[in-house]
Amino acid sequence: MVQFNFKGITVVPSGKEMVDIILSRTQRQTPTVVHKGYAINRLRQFYMRKVRFTQQNFHNKLTTIVDGFPRLEGIHPFYSDLLHVLYNKDHYKLALGQVNTARNLISKIAKDYVRLLKYGDSLYRCKCLKVAALGRMCTVIKRIGPSLAYLEQVRQHMARLPSIDPNMRTILICGYPNVGKSSFMNKITRADVDVQPYAFTTKSLFVGHTDYNYLRYQVIDTPGILDRPFEDRNIIEMCSITALAHLRSAVLFFLDISGSCGYTVAQQAALFHSIKSLFLNKPLMIVCNKIDLQQLNALSEDDKRLVDEMKAEALKTLPIGGDPNAEQQVLVTMSTLTDEGVIKVRNTACERILDQRVEIKMKSKKINDCLNRFHVAMPKPRDGKERPVCIPQQVLEQRAKDQEAEKEKEERKLEKDLENENGGAGVYSASLKKHYLLANDEWKEDIIPEIIDGHNVADFMDPDILERLEELEREEGVRLAGEEGDDFEIDGDNMMPEEREALNEIRKRKKALIQEHRIKKSTAESRPIVPRKFDKDRQFTTKRMGRQLSGLGLDPSKAIERARSQSVSGRGRKRERSVASDGAGDDGMEIDNEGKGCNKKLRLRSVSRSRSRSRAPVEEVIPGEGFKDKEQKVKAIKLGKKSVKKRNKDARKGEADRVILNMMPKHLFSGKRGIGKTSRR
Repeated sequence: MVQFNFKGITVVPSGKEMVDIILSRTQRQTPTVVHKGYAINRLRQFYMRKVRFTQQNFHNKLTTIVDGFPRLEGIHPFYSDLLHVLYNKDHYKLALGQVNTARNLISKIAKDYVRLLKYGDSLYRCKCLKVAALGRMCTVIKRIGPSLAYLEQVRQHMARLPSIDPNMRTILICGYPNVGKSSFMNKITRADVDVQPYAFTTKSLFVGHTDYNYLRYQVIDTPGILDRPFEDRNIIEMCSITALAHLRSAVLFFLDISGSCGYTVAQQAALFHSIKSLFLNKPLMIVCNKIDLQQLNALSEDDKRLVDEMKAEALKTLPIGGDPNAEQQVLVTMSTLTDEGVIKVRNTACERILDQRVEIKMKSKKINDCLNRFHVAMPKPRDGKERPVCIPQQVLEQRAKDQEAEKEKEERKLEKDLENENGGAGVYSASLKKHYLLANDEWKEDIIPEIIDGHNVADFMDPDILERLEELEREEGVRLAGEEGDDFEIDGDNMMPEEREALNEIRKRKKALIQEHRIKKSTAESRPIVPRKFDKDRQFTTKRMGRQLSGLGLDPSKAIERARSQSVSGRGRKRERSVASDGAGDDGMEIDNEGKGCNKKLRLRSVSRSRSRSRAPVEEVIPGEGFKDKEQKVKAIKLGKKSVKKRNKDARKGEADRVILNMMPKHLFSGKRGIGKTSRR
């Protein structure tokens, strides 16, 4: 089933918006850095790429617009004529043609300027050709600005059109304005069409859906039609005419016999005869609405005659040799106010649609091919002997078992049934013991004793439980005694009074140390390195460190010298010359430290830093680098230089280069323009 839905057409930007979009994309997605020192071939390629990229973006954008709109020759005639009524087919084709022409012109401009750029002899010449190419492309886009604006309006209107399937089972409602078409539509479908007591409330086609006999039907409400020449009808009326002309459906012509719509029965009959050519080969029904105000039998003779004439025209749409009572299906009455006859009209219309579809299929050529495949066999008795039905014995046994199981299921009482029989909820208490699995069913209701002879039954489940408990207590005592023996603790019973006092002092000191350690553990003092900003009270000094190391029996001089050499306060002092090493040779022993020129002699005889600490060759293999030998390292260095040679030559950025993402294009967010600069380009 084909669904015609124009909501998927892409948005059409205006000319200025399209230029900004494409040029912004060109600026962001093509290289932007070029120097006059580059080779001329590289300069040409740089600007040719920009021209080609811009042309390709324009081509893709315009192609999406042209292909997104439907071709009037490739869609259903109903939609083709509807678009012609709403938007003027010539104007619609002209706008799409201009967009297509602009696409071809841009391709030709890009081709010409790429050819000229191949012969550009300088950076200035190539840049001028690029600017001219992009400028001509933008001029072409700006010229088709009105066409793009028209296509955008058409797209927005087409997106609001109802999704009508011309091949679906359809009920079409037509007639004069204000005769009850929209009210009937709201009754039989879930559509919400506006209903007002004045003419032309419905100004476009509305679609709803209803179900009948498990089949989906499409109901279309059309705007009201007036009886006037074809040329004088407006767009609203032409929508109804288009639907009547092209949709294969059952037509319900609504007739207001009360005249409350503002039009007489004669005027409505004249409209019927003027558009009856559109009803050919379609099931037609005359629906007399508003019978709550005027009954059909109470009409005047002239009005009855007009209704009979319309009924005679509708009878011509019935299939030949159809139902003899089908005349009652042509003229029906109803009232949307009281809902009288509404469902009958709906059902009758659906039946007429099904009958017509069956008739069309029976007249097609395919039905002969299908009927040749069917053969209906009618058996005839060959003799007077009776042959009863033979049912296998296993089937009969299975049926008997199933019947017994059903009887048991019916006879079995549930807890709910027992509850209802014994007083209901709150009175009846379900027994949980009746499902116990015991050797004797009589034991189920026995009361289980908890205390016998003043003792708890649960304590005497094992007769030797007391002996086992004593064994466990003995094992626990032995285990605890072993653990106490593992931890050596001095016993003060066999000590002298002086020794006992010393032991108590030791234990107090031990407890105090443990407590102090626990306190220090949760403070900053436990940290090995204390920054200067935390030592505001100067508690952690070299003097204190010397006293502590001396108290431990260690020489604190080296530790103090090292702390002073690494201290921050030593940065401002002059660097002292290091003492000559033992490996300085005999020359170092001849230096007179007490002489005035000792510093000068030291400077003259000292080895230069650059020579004494020279770097190792690059090719030398250092353990841990992952190279097998010197040759492998040299080869890896050459491959690394070769891989970045082209990138460095083209001045392209690499992995280690600094990247600043251009989140906001400058040409779109450049701020306020200066005086005299009204256009950016």
